[in-house]
Amino acid sequence: MSGFVGVLVSDPWLHIQFTQVELRTLKSKYVSVRAQSGHVTVGDLSPVFVKLKAFTELFTEDEIKAVLEESYKDIDEEIDFESFLRAYLNLQSRATAKSGGSKKSSSFLKATTTTVHHSINESEKASYVAHINSYLAEDPFLKKYLPIDPSTNALFDLAKDGVLLCKLINIAVPGTIDERAINTKKVLNPWERNENHTLCLNSAKAIGCTVVNIGTQDLIEGRTHLLLGLISQIIKIQLLADLNLKKTPQLVELVDDSKDVEELLSLSPEKVLLKWMNFHLKKAGYERQVTNFSSDVKDGEAYAYLLNALAPEHSGPAALDTKDPTERANMVLAHAEKLDCNRYLTSKDIVQGSPNLNLAFVAQIFQHR
Repeated sequence: MSGFVGVLVSDPWLHIQFTQVELRTLKSKYVSVRAQSGHVTVGDLSPVFVKLKAFTELFTEDEIKAVLEESYKDIDEEIDFESFLRAYLNLQSRATAKSGGSKKSSSFLKATTTTVHHSINESEKASYVAHINSYLAEDPFLKKYLPIDPSTNALFDLAKDGVLLCKLINIAVPGTIDERAINTKKVLNPWERNENHTLCLNSAKAIGCTVVNIGTQDLIEGRTHLLLGLISQIIKIQLLADLNLKKTPQLVELVDDSKDVEELLSLSPEKVLLKWMNFHLKKAGYERQVTNFSSDVKDGEAYAYLLNALAPEHSGPAALDTKDPTERANMVLAHAEKLDCNRYLTSKDIVQGSPNLNLAFVAQIFQHR
């Protein structure tokens, strides 16, 4: 092995909400429960969560069970590790509110916010800025502020009044917000700004974003790690919008029978994307299974096989022949551009295994396949 990878989560946003220490701790709890009965259900979570340091002094087991029942109708529903993590984050947000909104209410939460704050990825920021500059260039209100310079903090300054985030949500899921409800004056008073932020956060949650531990004050202050995380989620929802059978019926080719179709319908868009990628990789003769958008793609081989399978007219054996991962990554990006894929990442991002940007890249290949 070339180095320590740690616990990986297929959803990039979910992955960065935790430190590796937290992921390993929660993974061990999940595996321990699963080892006893062969699976983990919603009903198994409350006795596990109540023993965690973050919750033991704030909730009784019955209170945790009540919170879980708000999100899950069936306590016997089986859940995977990512659902386990989401349930933890949901309870964590309740803990924050119950303790008076203090973000220092638990050691886990403090570690998480500190880690994310210090891990702003400039490549991700540049990629999201390029996306915004492209999709909102003709917006009647925002065009006078665009293009944003990715080398500055202009993105975060522009996002402070909530207009940019509301517009971005409507690009991701058209019609989510009645744009007449967005306050777009050049100078907003605190009430108008707060209305935009509330509208933004409620709408982000409605389209599927996880908005725990972020409030209107965070947007007002332009907290970079929280804003970047929210922008990342909104853009991801836009890029993955077609990864379902309703919009892309051809995805049915990924499964063999009706039971598998039901399973496909239950998968998150990220997992459908992984399933689609592995389907074509297997047909192309690639012998490994891709389980994440980080360590499994950082050598670029999976991309070379994928593009050779989907667009042989734009690819070739050279990317597979080279032994240098960076050289291979550059060839892969050159091939993808011939498919009109937007360049969401650089060869360095591939080699370093940037999960958010690699996911965006595969989503682009899917859209232009």
